[in-house]
Amino acid sequence: QVQLVESGGGLVQAGGSLRLSCAFSGRTFSAYTVGWFRQAPGKERESVAGISWNGGSTYLADSVKGRFTISRDNAKNTVYLQMNSLKPEDTAIYYCAARGFGSIATTINGYDYWGQGTQVAVSS
Repeated sequence: QVQLVESGGGLVQAGGSLRLSCAFSGRTFSAYTVGWFRQAPGKERESVAGISWNGGSTYLADSVKGRFTISRDNAKNTVYLQMNSLKPEDTAIYYCAARGFGSIATTINGYDYWGQGTQVAVSS
């Protein structure tokens, strides 16, 4: 059974940076495409970023392009979301999700496994 554990969230001032980590276990990590989603209070969960199983393709939502980057280290079974120039509107719970060998998906239904989330709060 795949397990995903997010870490790295916290409280940061606007303009600051955080790096989120998504630790994967239970199956062969290099066979899974991973996405990051976020959900702000009162809003729907939205896609933020994604990276293909081999790292060859990445996706970033328009709202985070130029500020966030996604990467993976298959030797450490971990996907990272580096978040720079954070804004108050980035405040949300951030979730990572995984799907086997598929292309990057940007919808919730595109992923089979989910972590519990990590809170990111950006103060103005």
